[in-house]
Amino acid sequence: MKLSTKGEYGLRAMFDLAQRYGTGPVSLKSIAARQEISEHYLEQLIAVLRKAGLVKSVRGAQGGYMLAREPEEIKVGEIIRALEGPIAPMECVSEEDPEECHRSESCITRKIWRRVRDSISEVLDAITLQDMCDEAEKERQKNDYYMYYI
Repeated sequence: MKLSTKGEYGLRAMFDLAQRYGTGPVSLKSIAARQEISEHYLEQLIAVLRKAGLVKSVRGAQGGYMLAREPEEIKVGEIIRALEGPIAPMECVSEEDPEECHRSESCITRKIWRRVRDSISEVLDAITLQDMCDEAEKERQKNDYYMYYI
């Protein structure tokens, strides 16, 4: 299973919003610049995330976008599913409406694909945006520790 740029860029945009949570709306232009994502493409991704209830928009001169819930309440799995659809290494084990084939009852590989799907889901659903922010802060502090000033 390979994620597209929708999942990758959408998660980066959500992480950007999580890092600025509580500071007010964030403009798409600033997110696009920081995350090196096309503003036009980001507009499309944000529309999907807004429809999924993960972000909300604020109109006006000081408007922009913000998380619809606190970062510790938004799981990476929700973001990926909103942008990429159900997690499924194969269609026959899709989280939503698995595609049945004539071999489904006796297919031994189907059990493997189900375990792969469940493992991926378990990892994605165990990580929140807050976890990502905490990890980024640890990395920042670790890198600051090794800074030498003359």
